[in-house]
Amino acid sequence: MNNNLKLGVDVVSAHNLLPKDGLGSSSAFVELCFDGQKFRTTIKEKDLNPVWNERFYFNISDPSNLHYLALDAYVYNNVRATNTRSFLGKVSLTGTSFVPYPDAVVLHYPLEKRGIFSHVRGELGLKVYITDDASIKSSTAAASAESLSSKDPNLTHVDNHTTNGRVESRHTFHHLPNPNSHQHQHHSPAPEVHHHHIPKHIADEMKPEPPPPKLVRVYSEASSQPVDYALKETSPSLGGGRVVGGRVLHADKTASTYNLVERMHFLYVRVVKARDLPAMDVTGSLDPFVEVRIGNYRGITQHFDKRQNPEWNQVFAFSRERMQASVLEVVIKDKDLLIDDFVGIVRFDINEVPLRVPPDSPLAPQWYRLEDKKGERVKGELMLAVWIGTQADEAFSDAWHSDAATTVDSTPVTSISLRSKVYHSPRLWYLRVNVVEAQDLIPAEKNHFPDVYVKAQLANQVLKTKTCQARTLNALWNEDLLFVAAEPFEEPLILSVEDRVAPGKDEIIGRVILPLHSIERRADDRMIHSRWFNLEKPVAVDVDQLKREKFASRLHLRVCLDGGYHVLDESTHYSSDLRPTAKQLWRPPVGILELGILNAVGLHPMKTREGRGTSDTYCVAKYGQKWVRTRTIVGNLSPKYNEQYTWEVFDPATVLTIGVFDNSQLGEKGSNGNKDLKIGKVRIRISTLEAGRVYTHSYPLLVLHPTGVKKMGELHLAIRFTCTSFANMLYQYSKPLLPKMHYARPFSVMQLDMLRHQAVNIVAARLARAEPPLRKEVVEYLSDVDSHLWSMRKSKANFLRLMSVFSGLFAVGKWFVDICTWKNPITTVLVHLLFLMLAFLPDLILPTIFLYMFLIGVWNYRYRPRYPPHMNTKISQAEAVHPDELDEEFDTFPTSKNSELVRVRYDRVRSVAGRIQTVIGDVATQGERFQALLSWRDPRATAIFVIFCLIAAIVLFVTPFQVIAALAGFYAMRHPRFRHRLPPVPINFFRRLPSRTDSML
Repeated sequence: MNNNLKLGVDVVSAHNLLPKDGLGSSSAFVELCFDGQKFRTTIKEKDLNPVWNERFYFNISDPSNLHYLALDAYVYNNVRATNTRSFLGKVSLTGTSFVPYPDAVVLHYPLEKRGIFSHVRGELGLKVYITDDASIKSSTAAASAESLSSKDPNLTHVDNHTTNGRVESRHTFHHLPNPNSHQHQHHSPAPEVHHHHIPKHIADEMKPEPPPPKLVRVYSEASSQPVDYALKETSPSLGGGRVVGGRVLHADKTASTYNLVERMHFLYVRVVKARDLPAMDVTGSLDPFVEVRIGNYRGITQHFDKRQNPEWNQVFAFSRERMQASVLEVVIKDKDLLIDDFVGIVRFDINEVPLRVPPDSPLAPQWYRLEDKKGERVKGELMLAVWIGTQADEAFSDAWHSDAATTVDSTPVTSISLRSKVYHSPRLWYLRVNVVEAQDLIPAEKNHFPDVYVKAQLANQVLKTKTCQARTLNALWNEDLLFVAAEPFEEPLILSVEDRVAPGKDEIIGRVILPLHSIERRADDRMIHSRWFNLEKPVAVDVDQLKREKFASRLHLRVCLDGGYHVLDESTHYSSDLRPTAKQLWRPPVGILELGILNAVGLHPMKTREGRGTSDTYCVAKYGQKWVRTRTIVGNLSPKYNEQYTWEVFDPATVLTIGVFDNSQLGEKGSNGNKDLKIGKVRIRISTLEAGRVYTHSYPLLVLHPTGVKKMGELHLAIRFTCTSFANMLYQYSKPLLPKMHYARPFSVMQLDMLRHQAVNIVAARLARAEPPLRKEVVEYLSDVDSHLWSMRKSKANFLRLMSVFSGLFAVGKWFVDICTWKNPITTVLVHLLFLMLAFLPDLILPTIFLYMFLIGVWNYRYRPRYPPHMNTKISQAEAVHPDELDEEFDTFPTSKNSELVRVRYDRVRSVAGRIQTVIGDVATQGERFQALLSWRDPRATAIFVIFCLIAAIVLFVTPFQVIAALAGFYAMRHPRFRHRLPPVPINFFRRLPSRTDSML
């Protein structure tokens, strides 16, 4: 089968090259190298900003090996006097960045150094793509072009197009578009004409093309990963300039700190208050409200009953992109049952509204006289402030937004639920209650020794000690009970001593109520002093009885708030914060994390409204104790958020999580009630980000449904990690992952799971009390509360991950088997010589190993990942998973399926567990055989081994170790002619040793 796949490279231009000819200029040309092929452009004499517009095609010999190939573009200065060249810079592109022709754009790459002492500057504009058009011929005449250019540098090698007998020659400059032109292109896109089907030989000049789209590169960790599920690098125009390859080019000098999002302009209207409004009702009053209108958009304030001097202090924001009118109207109306009465109006010309750029102070509101519909003044005044600003305005988060406007429900409660907000999760503590003992217990029934236990309750958390069956009126437990407490401490700790008088019947002997703010706190593992507490009666008793009782029952406790732990409120693998609770143990931050949530495209409709599918989406990002929520964009499957947030980073081994949700609080409830529906999420580990680089990628939102994996859309993000203290960040790599108390007094796995569950419930309950609330299903989805549940798919994925980890060892073992079988005699002889050298020079073993690992690391540096890792359907085993396994994974806990289906799944789990049981038994058998060597369980075998050890000790004592090692190595790698097909004697001897399988029932 013929291979028509070719790599096309358009060398467009270079910018700001380094002068090398001694006269402040350079004669530049570009040399391209790919897969053993080399082509060269023409030479542009004495031009630091040369334009080539030349196209080359490379043959791709093996398409399956494309991801491991690289394209190198070297820029040289031609020295005519000596017929030599000097280095100006280079650009290296890996095969993972090659995209099909329709997705290719012109990118200006910063020139890189060739060595440590190289001095380069400038950019090189390239357009790289893959095409399989059979009519395209590869650039085969490059060799002659090189020879001609070396002989006569002034000769230009351009294959001009001949059309209708005429020769056309065009020169076109290609530069990155500025943000204004990009926005204009977005509104009126011009059709793109592809001319890559015309055969070229060496270089041809390209026609002008429209500004490039944002999508430029597609990354996929595995070749079998679908391209639609792959991560895509973009090159958007943000507030700080255009981002290319992680660097901001052509930066805007007037850009604010909001430089990771596209700058959006809004018309802000602050309605403050009104005064001296005329009476509209027969009662001499009115129920005023304000309606702000521009085009088809309308925002309404809350109305007040019978008030002529109302105060609203509400802000409205209208997107400039969607404005279809040039006049802003602010109308005061009187609320009525049937038709609202007109009170007065204030009009503004949009072109006369001032522009405000932070950090300017807020615009002062002014009084405006009301007019009637004819423009004549009427009684009453309205205080307003109208300005044009961006999303960096402090009024942005609290404003009513036109792109979040809905005709379904326009109540103030709904308007609040659409706003963007920042939340802080409560500060969590571990509460440790050590129940030591109780004395002088008075049971309810006389002549009865109580069977007592202590029940401790903190809000919804209830724990019990073991039942103490004492033969006295004193009881001893010495048990630890652990709770999760959140500041501010609202609920007290209640401990009750209960007597089990009969099965299912318990009576309270007494109880103790402890306010949490009075409990001692500690940040280390120092001993907490214990205290005795008198037990109070749960019900009131008469005074005479209290006087007769000289002694009260007592409870011995040791209670403290442990601040030396980090309270785990999320999955351990995706933790976003690892600091202890006690603030005095916090270290200074090592960096700043900035996140720009740009937009989402191709979202899947989550609901039906007015006969068409739509979604009301918002994003939530979580890192540390800070949660952020964008505004809800109503009725849009390609919403633009353009909101930027910042976090302090205390540990690079943490994860930022961003989720996209559909707001179900608008209109009628769906099949899931009023739960917000999850669309997808993205995880980004901070340690995988280079400091100072801007990562602009479009992340696929992959969600696992009962029907299989599904792409719900793409989320466009801009991320930048800035290191504030490089020394502190390096120091973090030497510190334990968790605080000291996790290792000094560790918790059991069961305790950690229970405490994590309680912590998530507390955080969800506190955030649900905010306004607007961050709902429980959102908190649980971003915290991965169900990550510990059983899943056949996850079990297979983890097993394959384990096999992938040991694949290197398996490869080394296979290589050693090939050496021992002399599959390649030359390699085997060289290995023998190397082994002999290391055997007699053992001091070189460790240096050789570490030098080898150093060279591998340096070699892999050029192939290092240039993008954050993302969810992979192949690694997750989500591509070919069985539907019944998915149905089992989405089942509730405990199960809600019928008994027959549960029986089938139980039998399947039993079969899997049987195999695991067999493997574990085999491993245990081998270990027991090692123990049987000296246990005399088999007296003959042990006697043989003991005699062998004596002989080996004498031989090793009189023989140098190097000789023994050399002989053992040569024996292991002996030629197959000296080998037998049967197993060797040591293995036969070992397999005959006894194990404890005979004792198994």
